[in-house]
Amino acid sequence: MSNDDVKKTADVARLIADLRNAKVELLSAECAVDRLRIQYPIPYIVSFGERRTLERALASARALSSFFGKIESQLKLQERKE
Repeated sequence: MSNDDVKKTADVARLIADLRNAKVELLSAECAVDRLRIQYPIPYIVSFGERRTLERALASARALSSFFGKIESQLKLQERKE
């Protein structure tokens, strides 16, 4: 196995581990959002939540949606090719 092959294998293994870790962290975030959603009506969150915290949470949600939307698009393209 060449040096490039070893590096590629290590990179793929790291990618798989990182994806699994991200999945766990995203599940944790989803649970936190579910707790908020169940406990508080949206108008209450908007009225009493810290605006800066809400804006940062919204920015994070948009970034995640954009990133995973791109992945979803690529998956669909790959499925069409198969």
